[in-house]
Amino acid sequence: MKPRILHLGKYFPPHMGGMETHLQELVDGTSDRYDLEVLVANDYATRQVDYVGGAKITRMPTFGTVASMPITPTLLFDLSRSVVDLVHVHSPNPASAFAIAVTGYRGPLVVTHHSDILGRRHLYRAAAPFVGTMMQRADAIIATSQRYLESSEELRPYREKCRVIPLGIGQHAFESAPPHEEVQRIRNTFGPRLVLAVGRLVEYKGFAYLIRAMEHVGATLVIIGSGPQASSLSSLVNQLNLQDKVHLVGHVTELGPYLAATQMLVMPSVTRAEAFGMVQLEAMAAGLPVVNTDIPSAVPEVSVHGETGLTVLPADPVALAGAIQTLLENDELRIQMGMAARKRAQTYFGADTINERVMELYEDVLRKRSKSRG
Repeated sequence: MKPRILHLGKYFPPHMGGMETHLQELVDGTSDRYDLEVLVANDYATRQVDYVGGAKITRMPTFGTVASMPITPTLLFDLSRSVVDLVHVHSPNPASAFAIAVTGYRGPLVVTHHSDILGRRHLYRAAAPFVGTMMQRADAIIATSQRYLESSEELRPYREKCRVIPLGIGQHAFESAPPHEEVQRIRNTFGPRLVLAVGRLVEYKGFAYLIRAMEHVGATLVIIGSGPQASSLSSLVNQLNLQDKVHLVGHVTELGPYLAATQMLVMPSVTRAEAFGMVQLEAMAAGLPVVNTDIPSAVPEVSVHGETGLTVLPADPVALAGAIQTLLENDELRIQMGMAARKRAQTYFGADTINERVMELYEDVLRKRSKSRG
């Protein structure tokens, strides 16, 4: 009989985000070895149960959000009735921490710490006792990068039980070829010298600095994403008279054609709220170099300065413009770094490799628990 693993996450695809993409890759890559169940929030106040690759995905009824955290009242009941051999929590996830504490779950527990709770003091204070209980009970905590582990105040008390395992990207990202017609349409619309940025339109993404950088760049910038800063960023584009050079296109269904049409990805994040930056891996898998920023998170660990792209100081439009222009003007360097980026993504961040490391951790935790019971 296969061990039973329960994942507690926030959402699951098609709801998109770095945590959701990682959870799907983990489910796809481990369902042959384990019986998997996933408890996540639905986008609606209804329960939905799906089976994805042999895993049971339960989307719990959701009644709004508080500080970006979904309100799922049935979580306590769903967790308490689950009969599993190990629970894997994907954090930050205060609701799951509360459920772990209240239900008294004391079985094998693994936590993936995707990021700290930043900029939400009231949420942090309210959740801290439950998060602390969960972290203390955890058999192992996964940090997604060494830099984030070293800079995280939330992880500091638990460093002895932390293991660094990055997020991974599936083989499909290396094999998919977007339709040529769609790629050509994008180039016809925006021009042949295209710079791409992707993410929620929020302050820590640093898109305002990137827009300012475009005053000094001979190319067109396309920003994909939506969020609360959409209006202010559009106003900045108009204020700088960059309407012909900077385009905010909102949400797109398929990122692949844009990656195929562009010369590089730029990730101008300004704080460690950008904990990993999964879109970097997508761009690297597509053979693109990355311009990123030197923030204390996984971002400059994923794409390495001088090898797979260029890293500059955060909140510096002039430095961003210089790095972008360097890659635009040097085809040989840009292509060389793009090839190195693809190789690095395959070698160090392939989902098969990452999933194997996670499963080794599961087996280690289960073995030690079994030994202690014996």
